[in-house]
Amino acid sequence: MVADTLLIALYAAIGAVAAGLTGAMALRLLRNRSVALSLAVVAAVTVAAMLAGTMLVSWAMFLSDHDLWVVTMVCSIAAAVSLVVALLLGRSVVKGSRALTEATRALGDDGTFVPPATAPTAELAQLSNQLAATSAKLTASRERERALEASRRELVAWISHDLRTPLAGLQAMTEALEDGMVPDPRVYLARIRNEVARMSDMVSDLFELSRIQAGVLALTPTRMSVYDLVGDAIAGADALAREHGVRLVGSRVEQVPVEVDGREMSRVLTNLLVNAIRRTPSDGTVAVSARREADRVVLAVTDGCGGIPPEDLPRVFDTGWRGTDARTPPAGAGLGLAIVRGIVEAHQGRAAVSNVPGGCRFEVHLPAAV
Repeated sequence: MVADTLLIALYAAIGAVAAGLTGAMALRLLRNRSVALSLAVVAAVTVAAMLAGTMLVSWAMFLSDHDLWVVTMVCSIAAAVSLVVALLLGRSVVKGSRALTEATRALGDDGTFVPPATAPTAELAQLSNQLAATSAKLTASRERERALEASRRELVAWISHDLRTPLAGLQAMTEALEDGMVPDPRVYLARIRNEVARMSDMVSDLFELSRIQAGVLALTPTRMSVYDLVGDAIAGADALAREHGVRLVGSRVEQVPVEVDGREMSRVLTNLLVNAIRRTPSDGTVAVSARREADRVVLAVTDGCGGIPPEDLPRVFDTGWRGTDARTPPAGAGLGLAIVRGIVEAHQGRAAVSNVPGGCRFEVHLPAAV
């Protein structure tokens, strides 16, 4: 009995292996053809393996011709049904693949992806969903690129204007000095010095912004207290505040530690304070605060500018945004807030702005030191 069982298993294995090897060779030859053919080959191999094993066992058992014919007929019908089902499935998969291919081709042509209405398999449905998500990301990226390119063109035009204006004034004043047409040269020399300082600040801002946008801003983080950071920034901006008749208030500044690049973060606070002082009318107040919220430290500068139009709030930190059409000081080059956002994001933080009664509040969110 055991010997017969082993012999039957041997015959069945021989038939199955022979059919499997033949199917593997066929799949290798058809590897670059339609998936429908591959599915048909898989179905044929399955039935052929069963048929071959059954026929060998039947011959070995010396079945009658009638019984052998019955077994052959049953296996043949099973093979036919299996092939039809495999071909139908293959046709459905091929149809879904072609629809997905056409949708993907549209993604490459005009950047839009419309997923097929139905997918024959879960894998194709998942692929379609991933392509739809990728299309959405590409669309958002193109929109950001268009906005960045428009901002870059505006910046080039504005900077060209801002540099040409003082250069024209410098040329006129130097020509007047050369011709001896100035009764008091010290007045023109002071103006020249101011214009040179203004252009130097502009070039410095451009250099800093280029480093940020190129991703080469090197930070040297050190542990320090927010209280000291705010105190130094207020001391540096005090002279400008007195000149504009603005009060600087550093209340509610908690002594919480942060790990930041002191030089770059001082520039952030200085830009925010200078912007707030210049936008706040005389006898107004600019308040600075710092507090800890969970694992973040929030620095806030509140001014009395009267508020920012709601439609301009999303553009405040864009390169070249000034909040005014004026092309003369104190409008600036429109780089200060863009530099603020770049430096803060380089510290794994974020910058935000919101309107408050009588003005607006700029906030810098930084990771708190452990």
